[in-house]
Amino acid sequence: MRTLWARFGHLVQEIGKFGVVGGIAFVVDFAIYALCLQGLGIETLTSKAIAASIAATLAFFGNRFWTWRHRERSGLAREYGLYFFFNLVGIGVALGTLAFTHYGLGSVWPVFRTEVADYLSAQFLGTALGTLVRFWSYRTFVFVASAPPPVPAESTERD
Repeated sequence: MRTLWARFGHLVQEIGKFGVVGGIAFVVDFAIYALCLQGLGIETLTSKAIAASIAATLAFFGNRFWTWRHRERSGLAREYGLYFFFNLVGIGVALGTLAFTHYGLGSVWPVFRTEVADYLSAQFLGTALGTLVRFWSYRTFVFVASAPPPVPAESTERD
């Protein structure tokens, strides 16, 4: 068990912190989506895009300065640009999921055009799929790991 923790403990901690930051961003996203959709009467895809963009900005700062604070800094502009590029990919996944259920499945089964179905699709299914894409891409491309120290070459001479 100790060797498993030694090998994967850092990943478990990153996933936990990413989850906390994501949970806060999710609440912000949900509240803004509801406000835009019901309070302001904005169309469903536009409401989701606005909510996700605001929540993503909040999540960037949480992830940069808490989740992956131990990783090398490669420049705020570079990280911010890549973060939002991959966030757009994640938002695209969420919007694609919502569009598929609302317009695709909704054209066959009207139950998929209800507000409840939109909430489930946008806030749960789309967010879950987008989150998988985000975690992998942030960890791999945005908040890069420090290069491991060089391994000394073993001596081939015999004493």
